[in-house]
Amino acid sequence: MIQSKNPSAIRSQKEITEALIALMHEYPYDEISVKQILLESKLARKTFYRNFDSKDDVLISLIRSVIRDYFSVVDSGRADVLTTIFEFAVRNKELLGLLDENGMLHIVLQCMNENLTIHKSGSVSVTNPFICLFEGLDSEYLIALNTGAVWNVISLWVHQGMKEDPEHVKETIRQYLKRMAGQIR
Repeated sequence: MIQSKNPSAIRSQKEITEALIALMHEYPYDEISVKQILLESKLARKTFYRNFDSKDDVLISLIRSVIRDYFSVVDSGRADVLTTIFEFAVRNKELLGLLDENGMLHIVLQCMNENLTIHKSGSVSVTNPFICLFEGLDSEYLIALNTGAVWNVISLWVHQGMKEDPEHVKETIRQYLKRMAGQIR
């Protein structure tokens, strides 16, 4: 996505993104064309290409945006990480469901992994709950472990229709981690 602060460009990007999401409710992602997005959004082809390189760019830009929001909450330390990831999933239920239907949930993990470089570079807020856990350890591996493990749990939860109470899933994870901590000495 071409970054712009121009209100017209921002509005066009939003309309294009909303058109893609609307079409994903009706058609498999692979069957959607830029032409369909243009018809749905009622925007000109040049407007689309002024803002995005492709249909994939529209989707990746949307996912990156919601991932940035997620990481800003994690970095703030306002809530525990498990609560934050489940709240993220609930807030983005529609998008995650559409991605799951199209076998594309892995793209969210890819976008999360892009953010690992930010955390690795040390430009993380001191309120991030992982700062004290990673101190003196190779944080790159630990961030990958946490992100992958938690994302697999969320992916399964989304794939199963998000029917289980998040508190039940979080408690299962907490109990497992307690047992694991007792085994590691």
